[in-house]
Amino acid sequence: SIMDRINELNRELRSLRSEKLSRFSGGLIPTGKPILGVKVPELRKIAKRLAKEDWKGFLDTCPEDYYEHQMLKAFVLGYAKGDLEMILSYADAFIPHIQDWAVNDGFCQTFRISRKYPKRVWQWLLTYAGKEDEYSQRVAAVLMLSHFLTEEYIDDVLALLNTLTCPAYYTKMAVAWCAATAYAKFPEKTMDFLKNNTLDNWTYNKSIQKMLESFRVSEQDKKILRQMKR
Repeated sequence: SIMDRINELNRELRSLRSEKLSRFSGGLIPTGKPILGVKVPELRKIAKRLAKEDWKGFLDTCPEDYYEHQMLKAFVLGYAKGDLEMILSYADAFIPHIQDWAVNDGFCQTFRISRKYPKRVWQWLLTYAGKEDEYSQRVAAVLMLSHFLTEEYIDDVLALLNTLTCPAYYTKMAVAWCAATAYAKFPEKTMDFLKNNTLDNWTYNKSIQKMLESFRVSEQDKKILRQMKR
């Protein structure tokens, strides 16, 4: 039965737990859920298996008692194969439950279907860009930096960054991270964006700081960027 499968999954998760990792992650990840302390590669392995078996059944029935449950759901959504609209509707059900950056980014980075159907997924992520809350906007930013920093979408990405104005910390950090990654891939276009944008000063300066920390930005460019802080 489904409950047996969930109990079995919980036994498996407990067998992989690490007290040390649980304590470390607890300090790093501001989640409301208890953290067992299972390593991400182990969770990915389990998620790949669950996605093959019955991803809908898993997403429908798995509780969210632990941080690891949420992380598994994030990964299963990324590995799920099937009807795009069905996968997006399951993602819609999942996203409002996101309470921390790690689950948020695990979902976005694994959501590879974005590359297979960029037009549709772009339309879909615009709805999250348009919501006012911290993690909806972080989902939009991290999906963009993970899958849409391409010739075809770079202009749209940079324009959309201006609209992600939720004042919450994890939104602003994601906008800065996306801008810095855009700079590494499209320096000229992103430089134009830096010269003409509506980011608040904190997010703008954090974007430049992340560019200065990047190994993928040239020393020459860093000299110019240092002069551009507000």
